[in-house]
Amino acid sequence: METMTKPPEKRERPVSLEGLHGTVALPPHSAHPWKQYLAFAGPAMLVSVGYMDPGNWSTDLSAGAEFRYGLLWIVGLASLMAIFLQVASARLGVVTGRDLAQCCRDHLPGWTRWPNYLSCELAIAACDLAEVLGSAVAIHLLFPRISLLMAVIITAFDVIVLLSLQRLGMRLIEAVIVMLISTIGICYFIEIFVLPQMKPSVVEMMSATVAPNLHAFFASKDMVYIAIGIIGATVMPHNLYLHSALVQSRQMQGDERSVRRAIRFNTLDSVVALTIAFFVNAAILVLAAIVFFGKDKMMLPGGAVVEFSADADWIQVAYLTLTPLLGVAAASLLFALALLASGQSSTITGTLAGQVVMEGFMDWKIQPWARRLITRAVAITPAIILIGIRGGTGVNDLLNLSQVVLAIQLPLAMFPLLWLTSSKRIMGTYRNGWFLLATGWTSAILITALDIYGLPDAFRDAAAVFTNH
Repeated sequence: METMTKPPEKRERPVSLEGLHGTVALPPHSAHPWKQYLAFAGPAMLVSVGYMDPGNWSTDLSAGAEFRYGLLWIVGLASLMAIFLQVASARLGVVTGRDLAQCCRDHLPGWTRWPNYLSCELAIAACDLAEVLGSAVAIHLLFPRISLLMAVIITAFDVIVLLSLQRLGMRLIEAVIVMLISTIGICYFIEIFVLPQMKPSVVEMMSATVAPNLHAFFASKDMVYIAIGIIGATVMPHNLYLHSALVQSRQMQGDERSVRRAIRFNTLDSVVALTIAFFVNAAILVLAAIVFFGKDKMMLPGGAVVEFSADADWIQVAYLTLTPLLGVAAASLLFALALLASGQSSTITGTLAGQVVMEGFMDWKIQPWARRLITRAVAITPAIILIGIRGGTGVNDLLNLSQVVLAIQLPLAMFPLLWLTSSKRIMGTYRNGWFLLATGWTSAILITALDIYGLPDAFRDAAAVFTNH
C-alpha cells in the first residue's frame, strides 16, 4: 500500500494557534460514532459563524428586497462551494499538521509571501468592517438614543469585551451565539412555513434555486454586484486559513487510521455546519423578499405604518421581517441581540484568523488585544467617514461593498489551497480525490471569472457608496 508523504520535521516547527493546539482530547476508535463526532465537531461551527455574520445578513437582505428570489441560487451555490473549499482546508490541516499560511510559506516561492499576507489582512479588515457596522446597528436598535456614529465608536472598545469573553471559554461563547442565531432561524422557519400571511410558494423558491434565470442575471449589473457580495460573505478567504489551524486543536495521532478518522469527521462537521448556515441565509433572503420586495411601506401589528424606499438601508429595518411573528418590540430586541452576537462572534474568529496569517506568513507574534486594536482601527475608519458624509444612511451599501472586497481576495487563498491539497508530494495518499479536484477547481474558476466580470462595476459602486450617487 502506498504510504502518506509527510513534510519533514513536522513536530519541530511552530504550531498554529499555540494556546489552542492539541487542547481537545479525542475518544478511542472504539467509542460510539456519535461521541467521536461530538469530539471533532466545533472548528467548522466556529468558521460557519462567519457565514452568518452581518455581512451575510446585509447581502441576503439586499438580494431579497431588490430581486425577490432571483439570487437564491447564488446563496445555494456559494454555500456548496464553501463546503468544498472548507473540507479541503480541514484536510490540509489534519494531514500536514500545518495551517494554510504555513504551507504557503513552506511550498510557494518566497516573493508570494507579502502579496498573500497583505491580501489576507485586507480581507480580515473588510470582514471586521462588517462586524463594526452590524454591531453599531445592533447597539442603535437596543439603545435608540445612541447615534449610529457613537455606536461605531463604541465598537472600537470591543477588545475589552473580547478579552473578558475569552476567559469564559470558547465553547461557552459559541454555545450562546449559536443559541441566539438558532432562535432567529427557528423564528424565520415558523414565519415562512407556518404563518398564513407569509407562506411563500415552495415551487417558486425551488425553481429559483435550481433553475436560475441567467439571462436576467447577466443583464443586471446590480444583480452581479450583489451576487459577488453574497459569495464574498459566504466563502471568506481568511476562513480557509483559520479552518486549517482550528482542526489542529484536537489531540490527533499521525497513524493512518487516526488521520482517516479525523478527515472523515471534519468533513462531516463542515457539511453539517455550512448546511445550517445556508438555511439561515436562505431564510433571511426569502423573508426579505416577502416583506420588502415591490413594496414601499409595511403595516405593523399595532396598526402603525413604516415607509421605505427601493434603496432603503435594509439592515436597519431588517427586524421588520420578524414582526409578524413576534411584534415590534420583541422582534427589534431579538434581531439586535442576534446581530450583536454574530458580530462579536465573527470578531473572535477574525482575531484568530489574523494570528494565523501573521504567524504563518511572516512569523510575527503579537498579543491578541494588540492584534484586535490594529484591525479594528483599520476597519472603523471607512465607517466613520461614511457616516460623516451620509449620516445614518448607506450602512447597507458599505456592508455590501465590504463583502465584494472579500470576494475579490478569494482567488489568492483558493488557488494555493487547491494546489497544496492536490499535491501528492505534500499530501501523500490523502491528496484530493477526483471529486474534490473537480468541485474545488470548478468553484475557484467560477468565483474568479465572476470577480473579473464584476470588477469594473465594483469600483463604480465603491465610489457611489461614499458619494451617494
